[in-house]
Amino acid sequence: MPNAVYVSRTVLFGDCDPAGVMYTPRFSHFAMEAIFTALDEWLGAPGLRNLMAEIAPPVRAMSFEFLKPITWDDELNMKVTVAALREHSFAFLVEGFMDDGTLAFTSNVSHVCISPATREVVPIPELVRRHLS
Repeated sequence: MPNAVYVSRTVLFGDCDPAGVMYTPRFSHFAMEAIFTALDEWLGAPGLRNLMAEIAPPVRAMSFEFLKPITWDDELNMKVTVAALREHSFAFLVEGFMDDGTLAFTSNVSHVCISPATREVVPIPELVRRHLS
């Protein structure tokens, strides 16, 4: 698997609910932004466009485990790794750490490979597999 990619993101006021805690749907945005940054490194920028030149990669499944409340002005350090490569799909693990190293959340995001022309499931293209292996 390729080396982990680290992405830092400051939680903004608009990322939080009225109680000042990060609004749950924002985690999906943070995780996807971190994955797109990792793809830039692994596939060459722009990573998502390079991936989509080969396949359409819709998200098949996304899960989160919330371990610590995150609030306005917190700095998140997200670690992105390739969690799995299968025949027709691949998955990423995003781990969000606080400045003190405390694990705040984990996210697993699985994508399936779809042909842009036929909208049918296809194997992971060899070039993509090579870069994510």
